[in-house]
Amino acid sequence: PITRELDKADPVQIVQLLKECDAEIFQEEDEALLNYTRLYSESVLKTMIDIINKVQEVLKDPDNTLIVLSGGGTSGRLAFLIAVSCSCFLLISTVCWCRMESSPGEHPGYVCEGKKKVVFIGISCGFSAPFVAGQLDFCMNNLDIFLPVLVGFNPVSMARNDKIEGWHSTFRQVAERMQKLQESHKAFILNPAVGPEGISGSSRMKGGSATKILLETLLLAAHKTVSKDTDISEKCLLEILRTYERAHKVTYAQSKKIAALVKQAGTSLQKKACVYMVGWHTLGIIAIMDGAECIPTFGADYNDVRGFLIGDYSEMFNKEADLIAQGPQFAFSQEDFVKMILPSLTELDTVLFLFTLDDDLAEVEKLVVQVKEKTSNVQALSHATVGQYLPASLKKLFPSIMSIMWPILFLEYEGNFIQKFQRELSTKWILNTVSTGAHVLKGKILHNYMVDLRISNSKLFWRAVSILQRFTGHSQARCLEGLLQTIYDPEVLSDDIRNAELSKHIAIATEKNKVVPTALLCLLRNCSVQEAQLRLDTSPSIRAAIESSLNAPGRKRGADKSDSTGRSM
Repeated sequence: PITRELDKADPVQIVQLLKECDAEIFQEEDEALLNYTRLYSESVLKTMIDIINKVQEVLKDPDNTLIVLSGGGTSGRLAFLIAVSCSCFLLISTVCWCRMESSPGEHPGYVCEGKKKVVFIGISCGFSAPFVAGQLDFCMNNLDIFLPVLVGFNPVSMARNDKIEGWHSTFRQVAERMQKLQESHKAFILNPAVGPEGISGSSRMKGGSATKILLETLLLAAHKTVSKDTDISEKCLLEILRTYERAHKVTYAQSKKIAALVKQAGTSLQKKACVYMVGWHTLGIIAIMDGAECIPTFGADYNDVRGFLIGDYSEMFNKEADLIAQGPQFAFSQEDFVKMILPSLTELDTVLFLFTLDDDLAEVEKLVVQVKEKTSNVQALSHATVGQYLPASLKKLFPSIMSIMWPILFLEYEGNFIQKFQRELSTKWILNTVSTGAHVLKGKILHNYMVDLRISNSKLFWRAVSILQRFTGHSQARCLEGLLQTIYDPEVLSDDIRNAELSKHIAIATEKNKVVPTALLCLLRNCSVQEAQLRLDTSPSIRAAIESSLNAPGRKRGADKSDSTGRSM
């Protein structure tokens, strides 16, 4: 509900609205939310303490045990980031699945060979990922080795209950089975409500941020108690969680500069130019994540918003050579940026540098000088601790610097780790706001719906159908027919196509652009796919084309009203 008019907001308003959405992560229980447990709810804190006690057991015997984080899409990318970020004090394995998938993933046994005990944490913000459901099911069938933990932000009753292609269970059935096992502490579900997303269903935002907060708190608290040989207290847990809440205040104290960056990035996208985010160490991983997430969320080209990682990443990837060999869209290093991006940079492009004052500032300065030869649209986000200052030579290179000064933390043990986590979360919030805001300004959002999402998995397929229903007022059957006609055009829909497995529809749709807006115009105007595509091509933006059709003479008003619950689809 907060972002109902997001598509009409200016940069300052966009930042304010998304700030309010992010603040809901830390909202206390109140009368309006009696049916939902929150981050600070007693039951959530108790579950966290129970999980920490189990993780402690694993940490005491590192040679024979393992912590595994698993997720698809944003959850998988967060799992990877957390594993890298926590590697200084924990051994964590990640199982990430970031491509199209509509069936349960391979079981986690291959990651855990030879281990006597494994804490397996499956992440699915909306309790919907088949990949995660399949692995948790395997863990529950092998409780002598695995302790399965499910992390997400829906009640179990709202877990996805659709049939999973090629499998025997639904996600809800897996979650309900875990709920029963939680009574005997053989499995755990950690699912505080964090409120609806600013862009409906865009769990890369609040869902991703809350995932980071929860898992880092769990892992850090468990490690602290092992190293200090103490039990975890609720006070200690709250102390760590509150540092993330303070990070929200510190971050959005920069709202004016964030809005200026939203405006600059939006201008680049409107002019069909690019936004490049160049980050050092884990800030570079966050930049890569943010750029990659724009592709399914906004139907963006992989080059529209793109992240690069500067610094030593040799220990981050198991098969780095295999990753890079998949094509130019997988290039992410400083060398790749200099060789592939720098020569073609134009004055219309925006380049954002992300670093801390602990990084090699001479290296930062050298790269900024190279970029400034191509474009004056250079911006910086720098993180410092009280007492650190930017060198004058670096400062003068930027027309504007968002310099975030973090107070010294006096937490005896975990202070250094938490400050690193705070900086990462702050960077994530800012990049999420900038890339979302830029696409809003480009006209990719209608109200607060991602109407140009890329249909790359089963969840997004059915979300597309829901969006068509919402804005046309037609039945699910008619919207499904319209979507399939757009996907398979110019073929005539046959019964064989209609009855094909969902994975076939997704495989074809994921390679096509503007599928949802095309289908929406076809249904609104009762026109051909070709006519709808022409309208989109000749309109100033996707939003403008859809609004024109919603307001067409003779069309009934009211079909585009939002669900009063503000639920994600």
